[in-house]
Amino acid sequence: MSILTSLARLRAIKEGVAQPIATVRHCHLGRRPMVFVPLRLSGEAAAPLAVMLGTDRDAPELLVVAQPRNRDLRFAFTAELARVLLPYVESFLGQSETVEKKNADPYQRALDAPQLLLPNPSGVAFTRLLGRSTRFRRPDGPYPVPAEVPLLGRWLTYFAERAAHPGSSLTLAATEELGRHWASGQSGLEDANLAALLGWISPPPGRTGPQAAQEAEDPLIWPPAGPATDPGFDAEVLAPAIESGTVERVTEALRTQLAPTWRLMWQAVDLLRALPEGASVATRWESDRGSFSMMAEQVAEGAPPQARRDGAVAAASRLSRMERAQAAFEVQRAYDDPLVMAEYRLTGEAFAGEVIETDPEHTEGEGRSRKLRPVVLVKTDDPVRLSPGATLGTPDRRGQAAQLVDVSDGLVTLKITKGMGRGRTPAPGSVPEPGERVCYTSLTDDFQGSAALPDRDATPWTHGGPPQEYVPNDEDAQEEWA
Repeated sequence: MSILTSLARLRAIKEGVAQPIATVRHCHLGRRPMVFVPLRLSGEAAAPLAVMLGTDRDAPELLVVAQPRNRDLRFAFTAELARVLLPYVESFLGQSETVEKKNADPYQRALDAPQLLLPNPSGVAFTRLLGRSTRFRRPDGPYPVPAEVPLLGRWLTYFAERAAHPGSSLTLAATEELGRHWASGQSGLEDANLAALLGWISPPPGRTGPQAAQEAEDPLIWPPAGPATDPGFDAEVLAPAIESGTVERVTEALRTQLAPTWRLMWQAVDLLRALPEGASVATRWESDRGSFSMMAEQVAEGAPPQARRDGAVAAASRLSRMERAQAAFEVQRAYDDPLVMAEYRLTGEAFAGEVIETDPEHTEGEGRSRKLRPVVLVKTDDPVRLSPGATLGTPDRRGQAAQLVDVSDGLVTLKITKGMGRGRTPAPGSVPEPGERVCYTSLTDDFQGSAALPDRDATPWTHGGPPQEYVPNDEDAQEEWA
């Protein structure tokens, strides 16, 4: 936990309401996101019990497994889930744009992409398990399933994997996103309770955050947001309903557990949508749209389902991509949001201050090697723990680079090395004016190349050698649901 977040939590306790730790929204919210609230059977890691889903807050769909231990009913449930979810996914494939990249073939990118919103990371983990339990099934052979079930499994796996990709908005957990934008007066573990966290952020009239959070601990008022159900509900309500064999009774019992979370999910959407979108969010959403388009292309071309586990090269490649995405996400958040940048100002990795003097036409070198290097003198009260020669960037003029020359008694001298135009004099507005408030940081989002990895077929023997090609077989249908 960062220093500012800790201070915000202390202030939340004092004020009785959660404190904002972001000035902009750092995730994309689609025009019609799919809210997805799953429940699983207690004691069964991937046995579905029910799901409430939809894109209309006033018209949710409730799908239920009346007897979760019955295999046929489980797959009938997943077929119904596919009937709702797959058309939603496919509705984003109708319109696309051609994207051309340097040293790469052009490709088609969807103009928009689907988005899954779940209550918490546990719900995302359950979605991953449900995808793993269904994507290898087959419509023929032993234990056949409806043809749409394995396709559903592939998409559920994809969305769950994207949830782990830093900066991606294709799959969001409400508690994580709310916690990224507000600091409550409770622990991080308690923030995993969606009702309690929303109680701190937006307490009902006449209540404080602690009072609303305490009320949220009562499962009779606010049932758990899943995927696990309350043990008391399981023993006193659900078990008798399942034993009765009455579908209507099971459905209504589960509706009482899911409907409150459904309302909370849309409350979370409203709170996040009220924040202005960060400047870098659109760029990251473009990457999401590209990823979605490539996944759709693989499905259309008949590629096999995702492997149960990555080979050595695929795993290293995935890790490299995620590390680069994480680094870029942290920089973009800081550049987009002064409150996030304040964390780096506290650690000395960034500073803000007032420009007191500039030399816009300062040059270095002689003759044809002469280069324009405007000098800027900034007065700051921030602790600057950067060494002379450090490369700096600024959120005020993105794409511009500067070099730290000297730090002395709160005065920082730097010279601009990039982003002031190609002429003999700086482009208008490229050099800060005296009296202007500026911020510079050692955080930069310069392009990071991917790691040099061998081809898949050249995996060294120390890492298991080249992985075997996946060949569908009858054993796939025998995979456990747990």
